[in-house]
Amino acid sequence: MRNKRGLVCILAGLVLILAACGLTVYNMVDEKQAGENVAKALEHLRTQTIEPGELELPENILPVYELAPEIDMPTVEIDGHAYVGYIDIPTLGLNLPVMSEWTYPKMKIAPCKYWGSVYLDNMVICAHNYVNHFGKLGNIAVGAPVTFTDVEGNVFEYTVSEMIQLWPNQTLEMVKGLDWDLTLFTCDRSGRQRITVRCVRVEEAVS
Repeated sequence: MRNKRGLVCILAGLVLILAACGLTVYNMVDEKQAGENVAKALEHLRTQTIEPGELELPENILPVYELAPEIDMPTVEIDGHAYVGYIDIPTLGLNLPVMSEWTYPKMKIAPCKYWGSVYLDNMVICAHNYVNHFGKLGNIAVGAPVTFTDVEGNVFEYTVSEMIQLWPNQTLEMVKGLDWDLTLFTCDRSGRQRITVRCVRVEEAVS
């Protein structure tokens, strides 16, 4: 009987090890696919987006978003998904397209706008913790530059103000507050908390 119990324990242990290995392989494949997705979307987005400075307005004419900041952010459609622009975080080596709205399936493809608008200085962007998405977000330093470019070539520059961790049920805390013009967040490796990076707008942003 004792030998039989030992065999059952060994078999159960092997099943758990195989399951863990299978999950690891699945996550690696998932992450590789995510990297390919953002690279493809970014390439398409750059070809369809007006380059910064390409459309210069006369000095006495303001961009539409400054005259009516409550307007919806314009989008470009790529493979059936709408994108609002792309984000650059040079200190982390990240240059990523951003979708216009978030769902869990969309987040497997690219970072997503979770809330707000870049024109209203309250945009929140979420992404998976894949290495080639926001997986390195926890390594960012206060003062690091962040740039968001919309599909019309308007550039918005920020610096990192602070990094905190929030619980998944702190949704209101994620989106509230007038002290931050841009918020980036992702899950930590345990999946229990949200690494949350708050950014403030640089006054002399390029447009």
